[in-house]
Amino acid sequence: MIEGTHAGSARASADFDTPDRTRRTDPRRRMSDQIAYALLVYTALQIFATVSALQGSDFALLPYLALVALVLAIIPACRLFEQRWGEMSDAEATAPATMRRFRRDRTALWALALGLPFLLTGLFKGAALLLA
Repeated sequence: MIEGTHAGSARASADFDTPDRTRRTDPRRRMSDQIAYALLVYTALQIFATVSALQGSDFALLPYLALVALVLAIIPACRLFEQRWGEMSDAEATAPATMRRFRRDRTALWALALGLPFLLTGLFKGAALLLA
């Protein structure tokens, strides 16, 4: 009994001493990390694009519309990515086709994160010009 306990605690302490290789190779965890980074980048770009658009503009609702767009567009999309990859079984995660799906989803995620802030800001600026 003591040997089993000792082996278990040695394994547990070894997990803390060595890098977590599973985190780097498991596409489910990698996608979760990508989603977190993409949300940070999206938020920073959204703020940058909105502040840039506000300079010299009388459209005071732009920041609020951008915030609503953040909630209505990117967060549900990221949640869908998270659910799809979070519900994947171990067998699916190790399947050869999974890396193709991972790359496709990662590309779509980053296209949204990098393109949507500028697209939304352009749409809001266009609406402001039409309403002015």
